[in-house]
Amino acid sequence: MELSEQELVRRKKLEEIKALGIDPYPADLFEVNANSADILENYERNKLDYKNISIAGRIMVLRPMGNAAFAELQDARGRIQIYVKRDEICPGEDKTMYNTVFKKLIDIGDIIGVKGFVFTTNSGTISIHVTSFTLLTKSVRPLPVVKVDSEGVAHDVVTDPELRYRQRYVDLIINPEVRNVFVQRTIIINSMRNFFNERGYLEVETPIMQPIPGGATARPFITHHNTLDIPLYLRIANELYLKRLIVGGFDAVYEFAKDFRNEGMDRTHNPEFTMMEIYVAYKDYEWMMQMTEEMIEKIAMDLYNTTKVQCGDNMLDFHRPFKRISIYDSIKEHTGVDVSGMTEEELKKVCRDLKIEVLPSMGRGKLVDEIFSTACEHHYIQPTFITDYPVEMSPLTKKHRSKPGLVERFELMVNGKELCNAYSELNDPIDQRARFEDQMKLVEKGDDEAMLIDNDFLRALEYGMPPTSGMGMGIDRLTMLMTNSPSIQDVIFFPQMRPEKF
Repeated sequence: MELSEQELVRRKKLEEIKALGIDPYPADLFEVNANSADILENYERNKLDYKNISIAGRIMVLRPMGNAAFAELQDARGRIQIYVKRDEICPGEDKTMYNTVFKKLIDIGDIIGVKGFVFTTNSGTISIHVTSFTLLTKSVRPLPVVKVDSEGVAHDVVTDPELRYRQRYVDLIINPEVRNVFVQRTIIINSMRNFFNERGYLEVETPIMQPIPGGATARPFITHHNTLDIPLYLRIANELYLKRLIVGGFDAVYEFAKDFRNEGMDRTHNPEFTMMEIYVAYKDYEWMMQMTEEMIEKIAMDLYNTTKVQCGDNMLDFHRPFKRISIYDSIKEHTGVDVSGMTEEELKKVCRDLKIEVLPSMGRGKLVDEIFSTACEHHYIQPTFITDYPVEMSPLTKKHRSKPGLVERFELMVNGKELCNAYSELNDPIDQRARFEDQMKLVEKGDDEAMLIDNDFLRALEYGMPPTSGMGMGIDRLTMLMTNSPSIQDVIFFPQMRPEKF
């Protein structure tokens, strides 16, 4: 690998550090008793608490000035200024640690530990007066330099998605706001987890590698198990396993699951993504709608202490209750066409009139889905429940109790995209087998996203599953909405990308 001039300079410095008898990657424990955010927030009120602090982080700014130097140290909580004075860290005759090491061999990007006390400079900046420092890691590759002017405006900020997503570690170092997105993602997940746990619901784990991909209509990734000599599929959903647990006697189970779909990639789709799925016995989709809006309202409040969240140009309001409209009424409202009683051929004509591509493999459910996705979905900016789907679109959903040909299902649309999907779960094993068989007819027509028959799941239903409501929510999309992130790649630490050529 060919090294740049700066990389060669840093490697030379590395050798000079070693020649001085200093380990640039020491194994010794460096005790940390403070962080930048705590100091900056509390120092003025509790000055006596910061007379003997120990802090570690990465040097992001370095300003040597003769026998003293200022630098900015970045730790996991933020940045703080440090002040290094030659005679403080080198009280004896030997000034090597300052004159040679700190002043000449330390670079931006190096990780150091410092001990000292906190003070306020003449300009009013809370800083650490360093009494000793330890080199903890020598950086041999220079960081992209982001400069902040006197008015706090950042220049030369790295915005190239190729670099940011491929080298997320660099993105996190030089773009502090990125770190906050992932902190907020954890707050979102913890908010949901606490919401469920307070109600006594059980968090579980189900298989990632499955003998039959089920629970959704999607193209799976396929692998091979050598010992069993069978194909296995990375799960596209965990629904069927969670419902097996309801059959087994649990009243409510949920899982934060990594799912995988071998499909297209865009700003709202990644092949590997995180779903939360929950199933609660003796409930229906009406109850699940109320629980969903209550949970999302709580998440917004936990993040911002308000139900209003900025997302792009739109101010979303997650205050309950959310609007509700059936999928047929939505299509009629936005296209002027009532598709509720149409045959497959009539639906194909509507699609052609709307300039929607029609494939031979498309059945009635897929055609209705395409019409809604193309003509209606983008209109729903504020949280809206789309309800009562045609039975052909929902092979795992209970038939509507009062509307023939429909099922008890809803999807939550926010900012023009689906956020979650929920049903009154189908628990009739005879009906479920017939629905699976209808899906197999679509497979024969060439639909590689249609569901396969899962005979073990059918066997489980034959033992009896109580009336149940289930819901799946995309954590990545939820995080996009709640953090005002324009792309799913912005909320996944390491999104899939083409292999890099070294």
